[in-house]
Amino acid sequence: MDKDDSFKLEIVNENEKASKPAGFNLDQTLEEVDQFIQKLVPGENKFVKCIDPLQELVDSRIALYEQKEPAAKFGLNIDEDNSFFEAVRRLSLIVNNLDEFPSDLAAISCLNRASSAHFRAMLLFECEFRALLDNPRRTGDPNVDPKSPNTDGSQGSSKPEEEFPYFSSQSIHVMNQIATAMIFAGYEAECCTVYGGLRLKALDVEFSKQCYENINVDDVQKMSWESLEGEIDNWIHIMKFCTTNLFPAERNLCDSVFSDNRLTAQRLFCDLATSLSIRLLNFPNALVWPRRYSTEKLFKFLDIYETLRDLANLDIGNDSSTEEFMSETSMAQCRIGGAVVSIFSQLENSIKNDNAGRTPVAGGAVHPLTRYTMNYLKYACEYKDTLEQVFQKQDKVQGSPRQKVVEQESKDVTEDDDRCPQLSPFALKLMMVMDLLDANIEMKSKLYRNPALRLVFLMNNGRYILQKIKESAEIYEMMGPSWSRKRTSELRRYHKTYQRETWSNVLQCISHEGVQVNGKVSKPILKERFKNFNTIFDEILKTQSSWIVSDGKLRSELRVSISSVVIPAYRSFLGRFKSYLDNNKQAGKYIKYQPEDIEELIEQLFEGNTASMAPRR
Repeated sequence: MDKDDSFKLEIVNENEKASKPAGFNLDQTLEEVDQFIQKLVPGENKFVKCIDPLQELVDSRIALYEQKEPAAKFGLNIDEDNSFFEAVRRLSLIVNNLDEFPSDLAAISCLNRASSAHFRAMLLFECEFRALLDNPRRTGDPNVDPKSPNTDGSQGSSKPEEEFPYFSSQSIHVMNQIATAMIFAGYEAECCTVYGGLRLKALDVEFSKQCYENINVDDVQKMSWESLEGEIDNWIHIMKFCTTNLFPAERNLCDSVFSDNRLTAQRLFCDLATSLSIRLLNFPNALVWPRRYSTEKLFKFLDIYETLRDLANLDIGNDSSTEEFMSETSMAQCRIGGAVVSIFSQLENSIKNDNAGRTPVAGGAVHPLTRYTMNYLKYACEYKDTLEQVFQKQDKVQGSPRQKVVEQESKDVTEDDDRCPQLSPFALKLMMVMDLLDANIEMKSKLYRNPALRLVFLMNNGRYILQKIKESAEIYEMMGPSWSRKRTSELRRYHKTYQRETWSNVLQCISHEGVQVNGKVSKPILKERFKNFNTIFDEILKTQSSWIVSDGKLRSELRVSISSVVIPAYRSFLGRFKSYLDNNKQAGKYIKYQPEDIEELIEQLFEGNTASMAPRR
């Protein structure tokens, strides 16, 4: 300890000695006061004898504390501070029990002096409480360097914290003593007013650091979506900061400062959390006013909903003080949930109203609406649990016709199959979207004049839908295995019908039946068969090589199935009747392809080769 510190400590010790009345024994005085309060024994001499020294001690200590800097009045001498708080506590007991004491004039005069000292102590506490709250980075000890480690062995650390709320443990300890003393003395309202006002101010500062701006309905209406999207991201960041950092830290501070008054701590924290939350909720509330949002905006609103859910799940207590917080949060969550349902429902409307033009997609490829819808659903179902919750809360209709249809479909599933689980409101909505998409694809398939191309279009879109559902575990779970099996069966049916529509005429040309007349091979019929085969095959090759099957597996399946029926039949027909043509020149005129050529050409189908595209649909 250097000379300056020693000199300061000597001055403090001398002042403390001077603050005690001559012959004063604090422990004895406190004991006498306790006995007097406990028994409430009348007697002016004993009353004055125990009260006057206590009042004089408090007055003298207050005078010393008032000379010190704000936010540094306590903490230098912990023993002396504790004795002062004990003395004030006894005065509080006396003042709060005045009605129990005799109405003797001398006693009243003594009690008035005690009340005056008591009131001065409360003013001192309130001012110091305010100063400590208003200067969180002050250590409470003017003689301790906040950058140096605590080595004096005193209770608690005097080093200020680097993270919110920045109070040192020593400052929190002093605030706890002050809050406990004020509430015990009947000054709870004053204590809470100071605490609540200054902590709200401190939280406002933290909000400013996070670049928070209060955006109202008018602001939202004027902003572009790009700007609004940035504000949503910032709002979500601030909300997460509040729920994970700010509110827990503030809750810990409340519990520490008011550790002896848990209900007060609960109420104060709840008031602060409610005040801040209502400000934060202004933004999502403003978003759901008359402005309409397109389907792509769904995901930002789901992010907002999840953020509000985290706020609603914040543990702030369960008494009456939390009612406003829970009510405001629940209302905002409900409004955003309503917006989510409205935005998602626009997907249904976009499918219903998608009648753009009367021109089919070239080559029977996957329709853009199919791609958009399935990718949208796949991304949306990454929020499956949230959407389930939203639609569950928003669903007000019981026993809808769609539900009855689904229940009937579930009954049709055989005993040895996986049964469809009870469908949630969101699962029902998802199935309605799929039904609408199916109907739309069916309608668009009728734009194709070529029946085979119509079937390729249905296969392309059906396979794309099925693959997207299988890729998404969330969608597959909601649609159920029976739905996938049904869709797979439909694709097989399209495939068989396509093969029949396209290749039945080809197979008729190379059928053995009808080639013989009166037991002999008819060369004119044989030549006509080869000629027709070449013409039909060339036309199919020219037309269907421009068709598109983008799914590699489906394209391979189609080619394999075509080859498996056409090539064996052609090889058999060629081997059986080639020799009946007169010479090589005549054979070359009618036999245009070898089986290997047919196989190679079939591999060119469905490549989307526009150079070979036929002039007709």
